[in-house]
Amino acid sequence: MIHLILGGARSGKTRYATEAAVTLSAQGYECIYIATAQALDEEMSSRIARHRQDRCDDALEWITVETPLLLAESLTQYAAKNRVIIVDCMTLWLTNRLLAHEPMTDSCGEQDKTKVSQVSAGCVGGVDGVDGVNSADSKEISWSEAKAALLNLLPTLAGEIYLVSNEVGCGIVPLGELNRRFVDEAGWLHQDIARLADSVVLVTAGLPMRLKGA
Repeated sequence: MIHLILGGARSGKTRYATEAAVTLSAQGYECIYIATAQALDEEMSSRIARHRQDRCDDALEWITVETPLLLAESLTQYAAKNRVIIVDCMTLWLTNRLLAHEPMTDSCGEQDKTKVSQVSAGCVGGVDGVDGVNSADSKEISWSEAKAALLNLLPTLAGEIYLVSNEVGCGIVPLGELNRRFVDEAGWLHQDIARLADSVVLVTAGLPMRLKGA
């Protein structure tokens, strides 16, 4: 089953997904954590360390996979009937994809790229170990191709898949071409996943509100 978990920064969305994994672990499920974050600076490294500690506190034996770009490939490799997978998070994957491949005009400078990274970093996973499913070839496909591959794959996956993502469309539309595109693409991605998901939950102040599913 596919579960989309939305929320703002520090909303409790990752904690909600983790608590679901704890419940499933007690039923014999193996827990897989797919992290899309990259420790490119000190601040992001600190966030990753905090999330890693949170998982240690859960007392679960996580298999952690670093997947900044090839999300569909990682899900194909790790999804199984007796597994629960948390992807944390979709907006960081979107950011990685946009910055890795999409051509930008001169108006989209480094400042815009930094802002996009800051917005998407509201959900970030820590990396305990790296699995070599990503390669230089991953940058050769466009965002639209990567998104289509993921959407086609999701309904076929076995097990329980929790996709954690930042809801970034409720605030002021940011300045800058890249920033605006990021917000637009995140909104469209959420809509597309929500249409095929078995459940959709919005988490605010640590409180979940179910939007779809039982």
